[in-house]
Amino acid sequence: MASREMELATLPAGSDLPRSRLVALLGRLIGPFRRGAPPQSRPATGFYTDTTVCIGCKACEVACKQWNQLPSDGLHWTGNSYDNTAELSATSWRHVKFIEQFPENASHVAPPSGQRISLEVVPNSVPPQGRWLMMSDVCKHCVAAPCQQACPTGALIHNEFDNVYIQPDICNGCSYCVAACPFGVITRADFDGHAHKCTLCYDRQKDGLVPACAKACPTESIQFGPIDELRERARKRVDELHRLGMTGAYLYGDAPTDTYSELHSFYILVDHPSVYGLPEKPFNQWLTMKGDYVRAVVGGAAAIAVLLVLFLLGGH
Repeated sequence: MASREMELATLPAGSDLPRSRLVALLGRLIGPFRRGAPPQSRPATGFYTDTTVCIGCKACEVACKQWNQLPSDGLHWTGNSYDNTAELSATSWRHVKFIEQFPENASHVAPPSGQRISLEVVPNSVPPQGRWLMMSDVCKHCVAAPCQQACPTGALIHNEFDNVYIQPDICNGCSYCVAACPFGVITRADFDGHAHKCTLCYDRQKDGLVPACAKACPTESIQFGPIDELRERARKRVDELHRLGMTGAYLYGDAPTDTYSELHSFYILVDHPSVYGLPEKPFNQWLTMKGDYVRAVVGGAAAIAVLLVLFLLGGH
């Protein structure tokens, strides 16, 4: 900076800066306000999570934290089974849920001698011996994302892989996205005041790599790839489970409903969504916004009309 000041001091009084320097200066002033060229669109990618083969090892949680350099949440047991993470947060972008379904009088030991339980098929209803339901939860990367619609700064975008991505440097910490998400995914961090969530390993995808959680999953419960291929693969898996006798298995979030869009991170479940902490019927509040705007305009116009009538009548 000092050398630059000395250079300017040697210029004759009243002389103008060279044109190239003026252009460079204008570029530095205007550049931040220009919209950059968006990256070329790529095939939409996502996750499909098969909860029937999740073993609750939390390898996905560890891999996510390690790759994204997220701090540890500590080893404070929540009292909810063997879960110490409790929920998705700004520092936990993957969370393995443990759902215990055991009768009150059931013993958490092996079945009596001579009685065998298939390890391949879990009955639809909770068996007398009970069962575990495990699910690795993550951002759903909704096609029509309420968090993105609620963001006032444009920090939330759909990137070239059609994943919902937060740009922390643009986030102003208003937490509108936190309130808008029906799945409770996004959290505002204490350490920087910005919202954070799963990026679907955007940096790894750009280099042609599989997201860290899917790479680390030992049972292939978490599968990654083009979303159309994942849907087809998941439907075949559901058919296979039905053939094996698990007729209660179904897909959650693979297709749009009348109240919500399809998800780019969807699941195979074997019980009601609420059992897994998911909304039974997610609802996008933006579906009612058009009606809300119409009612607001009509109400405002009616109020103005009443005031005008009262003013005119009062004038007489």
